[in-house]
Order: sequence, then C-alpha cells, then structure tokens
Amino acid sequence: MPTLGVSEERLRKFKYRGKDASVRRQQRAAVSLELRKARKDEQALKRRNIVLSPDPASDKPDREVGLTLDEIIKGVNSSDPVLCFEATQAARKMLSRERNPPVKRIVDAGVIPRLVEFLKSSLHPYLQFEAAWALTNIASGTSEQTRAVVEGGAVKPLIELLSSPHVTVCEQAVWALGNIAGDGPKFRDIVISSNAIPRLLALIPSTVPITFLRNITWTLSNLCRNKNPYPCKEAVKQMLPALSYLLQHSDNEILSDTCWALSYLTDGCNDRIAQVVEMGVLPRLVELMTSSELNVLTPSLRTVGNVVTGTDDQTQLALSAGMLSVLPKLLIHPKSSIQKEAAWALSNVAAGPRQHIQQLISFNMLPPLVALLENGDFKVQKEAVWTVANFATGATVDQLFQLVHSGVIGPLLNLLTARDVRTVLIILDVLSYMLQEAEKLREKENLCLLIEQLGGIDRIEALQLHENHQVGQAAVNLIEKHFSELKCQCIFLLTVHKIAGFSTSLSNT
Repeated sequence: MPTLGVSEERLRKFKYRGKDASVRRQQRAAVSLELRKARKDEQALKRRNIVLSPDPASDKPDREVGLTLDEIIKGVNSSDPVLCFEATQAARKMLSRERNPPVKRIVDAGVIPRLVEFLKSSLHPYLQFEAAWALTNIASGTSEQTRAVVEGGAVKPLIELLSSPHVTVCEQAVWALGNIAGDGPKFRDIVISSNAIPRLLALIPSTVPITFLRNITWTLSNLCRNKNPYPCKEAVKQMLPALSYLLQHSDNEILSDTCWALSYLTDGCNDRIAQVVEMGVLPRLVELMTSSELNVLTPSLRTVGNVVTGTDDQTQLALSAGMLSVLPKLLIHPKSSIQKEAAWALSNVAAGPRQHIQQLISFNMLPPLVALLENGDFKVQKEAVWTVANFATGATVDQLFQLVHSGVIGPLLNLLTARDVRTVLIILDVLSYMLQEAEKLREKENLCLLIEQLGGIDRIEALQLHENHQVGQAAVNLIEKHFSELKCQCIFLLTVHKIAGFSTSLSNT
C-alpha cells in the first residue's frame, strides 16, 4: 500500500488498508483523543446543598439560629448537646447561603473534627444530619477544602451513616460522599477503599424517594469518574449491575447520571469498554440516543461513541444495536454539540473494516456527512473531515467511488481555506490518496478535471505559499505529482485555441 508522502507522525493519525487491527485501533484512538477528553459540562461534579430541609427528628423543628462564628466555635465545642446542635445548625446555615458562603472561615476555625465527631452521635440523628449537611457543603468547595474534610476523618463515619434508619441522614451522607469522590481520583479511591460501594448499592432496591435515588446515582457516577488512574476493575465490577438496572429507569436525572457513569467507564482501553458492553446495555443506550432531553442524549451518545473506539467486534455490537439508524438525525440535530459528537462517532465507525464502511453507505450516511462539510460549524466540519479521511483510506474501490460521487470533493476543497493547519493537511492527504487510487483505475484525469472545475487547483496552488511549511510542501507535492500534466494539457489546448483564433482572423482580412 503506497503512503501519502507525509510524515510518519501524521500518518499515524489515519487508519488505512494494509494495517493490522491493533494498529488501526490505536490510530482510531488518536483521532478521537480531543473529544474523548471532553468533560461532563452539563452537571456539576460537586453540589452544594442550599435547600432547607426538615430535620430527621420530628421533635426537633428547624429553628432560625443566628450565631456569630465565635459563638459557633464555642457551641460546637460545648458538652451540652443542645448547644452543639444549635451551633452546628448555625454553621450549616452559613454554609448554605446561596452567595458567598464562608467555607474558608468555617474550615480555618477548626470545626471539622468536631463535626466529624457529631456524625457518630447515633442517639442524636438531628445532630448527625446537621453535621453531615455542613460537611457536604464544605466538601463542595475547593480541593483544599475537600481535603480538610477527608483528613478530618469524615469518610468512614459518613459511610457508616449509609446504614442509618433515618432517610434524611442517610441521604445527606450519600451527598457528602459524592462531593468527596467528585474531587478527583485520590479521594474517589479513598471512598472506594473504605467499602462505600456495597453500602450505596444496598440502598438502590429500597423504596427511597426519587430525590434520594438521584443522589445515589450521581454519587456512583462520581465513583466511576477520572482515569488517572481509572477506578479499580473490582469497583467497576461491583457497580455495573446497578448501573445497568438504573439505565432502565424513567427519570431523566437518573438516566443522565447513569449514562455519564458509563461514558467514564468506556473512556479507556478495550478491556474497560468490554466490561460495560458485556452488561448488554448497548440497545438501551442507542434507545436513549433518541431522547429529546439533551442531558440524556449527550452522555448516551458519548458512551456509544466511546464503544466504537474499541475493537471491531465492539464496534459491530454498537452497529447491531441500531446505532446507525439513529445517527442520521443526530447529524442534523439543532445543537451543534450533538452534531459534533455524532460526527465523531461516525468517524470512529469509518475507521473500521470495509464491512463497517459498507454499513455507513447502506444507512445513507453520506448525504448528511456532505451537508455537514458544507454547512456545519467549523468544529463539526473538522469531525466530518476525519470521517471522510477514515472512510477514504479504508474503503474498497467501489466504496471510494461512491464517496467521490456523493459530492464530497467540493466541500473538501472549500475547507482548504480554513485557518486550522491540521484540517488542511488532512484534506490534502485525502485528495492525494484519492488521486493515487484513481490513477490505478485510469480515472485520474477525470478526477483531476473535477477538482479543476470546482476551483480546487487554484486553492491548492495558493497553499504553496502558506505560512506553515508542512502545508506549503504538501501543496507543492500534490501539484507536481498530480496536476502538472493537466496544466500542460490546459496550456496546450489554450495555445491551440489561440492559434485557431489567429488563423480565423487572418482568413477574414
């Protein structure tokens, strides 16, 4: 298989015929690297509890307690349970302010160890509740503030509260643990190693309120998050059955966090993807890709997109689940962010074997792909260019013929004026590849004429003077290798026409 005359670094970004499956998958991962780093922007990884809730003990009404910080410090260190409760409640209310809660002042005041002690006061559930709420809001702050909660010894007592008979106490502990796990892999793993997962999972089948189940799902999602390092495989194995169960729920918030959890777990090596795929969740994920709710659609699409960065067999499972019947609508979705995710997923399918490329053709994916190249936002167009590159360099002759006749050449040529160097280089590589293949079929002249008719030669020639040396050299190579003969023919024909015109003028004098 001839190369495209470009550097090895750039060649590694393409899957093309002649490469074995493992290399193709590595290249597919490289293509999708930028998108796979995308974060969960739709929902906060930490949440602050600013909504007043009734106390868990009905005989303890939620009284307004206006205390100064000095009074709070004195109160929490008191031996009087009533003063401890009032001071802890006052601290919680300070931390529950919607704007500018004094988290740093509370932490610096050194009250965290005392709040942790209150978590263990099983005879005073109302005090446990207030302490857990206050710690929840501290842990929703900066990493330094979350660390203060962890180093204050809060994790194990919070996990113990997952078995509390008081639902509100239990739920507040779940919330606090979710904030701690959401800070990063270090604290996530502390929560996991403290045996939180079995306690959390035991809560799911119970008849807890929907708001409580949402918090459990969100906390599980944070326990799946981060990949430097990933959560240990044993923890993932524990959580997956519950996530598969939650994926069948009808509540959009629960579905959203469950899909995000699965997107984190599939954002990795093929073994990680296999753990999720083997749960049989792909048909449901594809179904959720048709959701009208963006907070469900986005993570379900991301998860399926991650799956098709895996092995060819894993990709085929996604295709068999109906992925390609949903993608065309997503490619024309009103939100460009969805178009981008859909085009990225499509590019990963196109990076597979020829039978996958044929399925793209069979599901009529080329027309919306061309439409994106013509009219999409530039970020979407870049993903569409990758799709064309993967498609072209892995296609059969007939598949490549269908790609060219889909109208893809014109939009590609128009994008040669883009400021993004990588996109321009990819397009030049794809054009060079197409011309090489056309030459083998003695169709190169026709393709050259098509490019010339679409104004492509002028655009390529202009790139010879591009400020980026790689672009300039690629354009020079393309012109010299494929268009020099065409230019000579055009000059010859122009000369013939001029001579004929001159002869005609002489005969008329």
